[in-house]
Amino acid sequence: MNEGDQIPELRVTPDKYLPHRYAGASGDFNPIHIDKEFATAVGLPSNILHGLYGMAQVARAVQAAAGGDPRRVRRLSVQFRGMGLPEQEIVVSGTVRSARDGTTVLDVEAAQGNKRIIRNAEAEIA
Repeated sequence: MNEGDQIPELRVTPDKYLPHRYAGASGDFNPIHIDKEFATAVGLPSNILHGLYGMAQVARAVQAAAGGDPRRVRRLSVQFRGMGLPEQEIVVSGTVRSARDGTTVLDVEAAQGNKRIIRNAEAEIA
């Protein structure tokens, strides 16, 4: 990879049951994730995805950019900056910031439409 190269986009559309499955896997049963009526009652547009689910999608895209080998992913940091919603496509994209001495640094983000749910993500791969 060279500076300025784009990594392959990852596109995933979480179904309406994904927050329930993710709650079971993560142990995070906060009702803003699994109860649409509760979420709207507290002012949210709908029940929202777990932030760590969004981060997992960023990690998947980074791993793919690393040739599919998770051992090559040395570091990943993200900033949660928006609410992800079920049944809306998430697009993870990224650019190579630097590539030298066997280390590649990527700038990555995840968005739903024009709303970025994860920004300023940075990954380092070997």
